[in-house]
Amino acid sequence: MTEDSPHITVVFAGQSERWAAWVDEELLAAGFRTDLVRWDPLRRPPEGSALTDLLAAPGRVLLMLDDWYLRFDSGRYRAWADVLRDIVPAHRHRFAALSVTARPLPEAARALGPAELRGVGRDEARRRLLGLFGVTVPRTTGVALERRRRFPDDLPPVWNVPRRNRGFTGRRPTLERLRALLTDDRDGGPALVAVHGPGGVGKTQIAMEYAHRYAGEYDIVWWVRAASSATARENLAALAGELGIRDGGELGPLIDAVHTALRTTDQRWLLVLDAAEDPDRLAGLLPDGRGHVLITSHRQSWSAHGAELVEVPRFDRIESVAYACRRATRLTEREADLLADALEDLPLLVDQMAAWLDAHPTTPVSRYVAEIRDGSPSVFGVVAGGDDPRPFQAVWAMAVNTLHEDAPEAHELLKLLAYFSADVVPVRLLQSARSADLPPHLARMAAEPSSWNSALRTLSESTAMWLEYETGPQADTLTVGTLRMHRLFHRFVRDSLPPEDRAHASRTACRVLVAADPREPTQPQHWARYAELIPHLAPSGALESDDEDVRTLVLNCVEYLRMRGEGEEGLRITGRALGHWSTASGPTDNKVLVMSLQHANMLRVMGRYAEAEDAGRAVLRDLAAAGADGRGVETLRAVNGLGGTLMALGKYDEAGGLYQRAAGDAAGLLGDRVPLTLRLRTNLATALGLQGRYEESLALHRTVLGARVAVHGGKNQLTLLSALNTAWVLRLLGRYGEALAIQEQNSRLHRQVLDRDHSQTLQAEHNLALCMRREGNVPYARAMMRSVLERLVRRRGRHHPETLLVTSDYAMLLRGAGETEEALGLAERTAELYAAQLGDAHPYAIGARDNSALVLRDLGRHRAARALAEETMDRMNRVLGPDHVWSLGCAMNTAGARAATGDVAGAVALGRDALARARARVGDDHVLTVNLQAGLALDLRAAGETARADGLERDALRRLAAALGEDHPQTRYMRGGLRPYWDFEPQPY
Repeated sequence: MTEDSPHITVVFAGQSERWAAWVDEELLAAGFRTDLVRWDPLRRPPEGSALTDLLAAPGRVLLMLDDWYLRFDSGRYRAWADVLRDIVPAHRHRFAALSVTARPLPEAARALGPAELRGVGRDEARRRLLGLFGVTVPRTTGVALERRRRFPDDLPPVWNVPRRNRGFTGRRPTLERLRALLTDDRDGGPALVAVHGPGGVGKTQIAMEYAHRYAGEYDIVWWVRAASSATARENLAALAGELGIRDGGELGPLIDAVHTALRTTDQRWLLVLDAAEDPDRLAGLLPDGRGHVLITSHRQSWSAHGAELVEVPRFDRIESVAYACRRATRLTEREADLLADALEDLPLLVDQMAAWLDAHPTTPVSRYVAEIRDGSPSVFGVVAGGDDPRPFQAVWAMAVNTLHEDAPEAHELLKLLAYFSADVVPVRLLQSARSADLPPHLARMAAEPSSWNSALRTLSESTAMWLEYETGPQADTLTVGTLRMHRLFHRFVRDSLPPEDRAHASRTACRVLVAADPREPTQPQHWARYAELIPHLAPSGALESDDEDVRTLVLNCVEYLRMRGEGEEGLRITGRALGHWSTASGPTDNKVLVMSLQHANMLRVMGRYAEAEDAGRAVLRDLAAAGADGRGVETLRAVNGLGGTLMALGKYDEAGGLYQRAAGDAAGLLGDRVPLTLRLRTNLATALGLQGRYEESLALHRTVLGARVAVHGGKNQLTLLSALNTAWVLRLLGRYGEALAIQEQNSRLHRQVLDRDHSQTLQAEHNLALCMRREGNVPYARAMMRSVLERLVRRRGRHHPETLLVTSDYAMLLRGAGETEEALGLAERTAELYAAQLGDAHPYAIGARDNSALVLRDLGRHRAARALAEETMDRMNRVLGPDHVWSLGCAMNTAGARAATGDVAGAVALGRDALARARARVGDDHVLTVNLQAGLALDLRAAGETARADGLERDALRRLAAALGEDHPQTRYMRGGLRPYWDFEPQPY
């Protein structure tokens, strides 16, 4: 291309920007020079100079005819049609045109003889475009290897944005501002823009238009309904499947995997969070990476999370008039101006009332405007709430009253729809509901698709509701698939209903939801349905219902949330439901007891252990008060939940006792291989491990593993967990080779069966790193554990119990690698966080401080190390007793700290006492015992008892070599005469 290349001026309206960009690219590739000129008929007077000015440029002018030109036969735009007829014939050789609308063009636009680009493929569109300028393009069947701009008719490969509003008008400055902010170069993170303003100004419509207008600039465009945190999380997690990420069970890992994919991909992406009114709860959903995030919200506080703010004003009068005339073609500009003035230029109302006037052609516009301007809701027989601005109340009261008079069945349907979530009304669930669950007139309507769709169209035309169509069951018809109701209108309808209508609509909505319940919340194939049902629980009144079937539905939804790891939403629902259920039915009602148990479970999931303990004990008391069988299933489940809370609180002996009895009762009542029995036995084995009873724990884990292999097979998630538990305890027993052999295979299977970032997969890789460390492969262990820690931090945050567990071990791994300063910082922060979350007296807080003491000794800070070691030993003895393995480990480190400060006698005395206790507790050959013996030998030698020291050392080396091998790193370490030490490892439960 040179300065002598032919020049083309491409003239387009803003909504066709992606077509203009594609045309520009194709013309440049063909050797033309181009200029793009945005032409806005809304803002320019219909004068011939507007076109003749374009002719001042050299070459030809290409007019892109889009939906704007459909208006050239009406209102003010007829003047533009006259301009085209006057100017184009005299300069016909200078003008060319192409059409990018699928609808018929008016006569003035057809006279330009445009090339039709809609509905044809890229190659044919290119051939037609270049043919306008005499360039012949041969038909090809090859594949273009270079990356080209996406053809505008082709949506991005990943796309879920609602259907484009073809009536969208104006907002050019806002859209241009959004584009400029989102494409502004920045370092690191995504471009983040929040569109804010009061309800009804068109924030969602602007976001939809932006997504459609610039779709060609992205490979991934994903729309998230963010009115509630639960729905937003479900919506974002749904992107995982589109990105090829397997659903491993919990939503948290799925969302983290989506974040990772967006952060690391080379694809261009746009994420839209619509109606995101709770920035603090939703900010965690924002991904990193060099993509774009667009938020719609009332809240300006998104700026605290890094968002650029763009305020959306009301329409200006030109936009209001243009939009109203487009929506209702019978309006004159003067009538549209009067209407806009009465509606205060609120886009939502302009849209709704223009549509209403279009649907009621006999209503005089002047009378309608007067009623809106001067009337009140009560004039129309509607009692409205007091929260909405008066124009909203008057407009909507008139709309609802008209429906009541002219379309009573549609009016009845509206009342029912108001008892579902406004964001996505479950149209399909309603249409497929059992006839007995709907009032007779609605049942008849739902059974007849044409009547059903007609009623929904009536609602869309008369109210603040939007329809999305999809192919019907027979694939030969279109039916309404999705319905959205503006939240302000949703609230207005509910507030305006009399009490009897509210109760009737609530009962009907609950029956519809009950009928849609698959009744199997633990089965993954039903999770999508439960995700669909949960947003409707609150608006339907299900959480306050006394109906047994409705309560079963709510409990099933809560169980789904537990399975998906959604503790926050589960806690919200269980708390709200319990407040109503227990008041209505008493604390000993069966459904209330089950909900109380789930509430305790959710408290534990959220780390609120003290509250969870109180709730768990209350459930057991209520079960006893209700006369429940102390060995019945509900009691066993309650014990299982309480035991988990007690383990989290460090009350291992009480938890072990509860599990011991419950596991025996479950086996007698249900059998050895039923899930509840195996779950209780697994938890008993875990409690035994936390008590330091490793041999008993290992035997029980192996029993459960064998049962699960027999029942579920080797690749089931529960089977993999049992194998992981077995390898974990083998490592704690010092049987490192056996543990590593099992854990390597177990980690591979976890990555195959579950997602790479699933909690259980991360736990498996954590244990693999620990096994590798004990076998001397420190570089591998360090890289693996660092990867696990980074993924946990992204997924759970730095303060989550799973993250702290790995952070503690990673600190000690760094110590072993000689990076003591970093190790000390991590160990001290972990200890502080454990103390803040669990209390100073919790074993994990004490053990983490003992790790800090060990690192302080390495740094030569012997007095500080000894003081901290003595303190942690005393605390651990008080909490768990001096015979617990963790107390013995603290004693080993304290003896070393005494020796380092010259207190050899104190080291010998403590070492002798700890060794005797270890032999009694875990046996002579356990690695803890052997290390205590080697440490005592060092101190005895320092005290002058050389013969006794030599004998103890030889025996310790013989035992360690027999267990691990002569060349094992730990054997070589001991042979070198180095001081043994003990790392505290917090255990998963």
